[in-house]
Amino acid sequence: MKSKIFLENIKIYAYHGVLPEENIIGTYYFVNAELDVDLWKAAKTDALEDTVSYADINDIIHEEMKISSKLLEHVAGRIITKIEQHFPQISAIKLKITKTNPPMKGECDGASVEFFKIRE
Repeated sequence: MKSKIFLENIKIYAYHGVLPEENIIGTYYFVNAELDVDLWKAAKTDALEDTVSYADINDIIHEEMKISSKLLEHVAGRIITKIEQHFPQISAIKLKITKTNPPMKGECDGASVEFFKIRE
């Protein structure tokens, strides 16, 4: 049986981008994470140590989003790596980062990158 943890639309103000002004002005980002992890033991025991704390995942996301990068791909890679280091029980991670108000012509709700990684 499969089970997942979702963190949806975490709103974070951060400073990422290729243009110098993006690193000064910043903008809002939305981060979504989907984690494949066996939650059935926690379903029986009601014990935090038998699950992955979504609050801890949220802390990792916030910590990595504070580090300015040119590319969202780089930020996403760091977040996934850190989650894997701290939670070996997670078998797959899907992570999406959306930059609101990207500096380009026209209007759009955002520009996103999405990564999916299955642990080997």
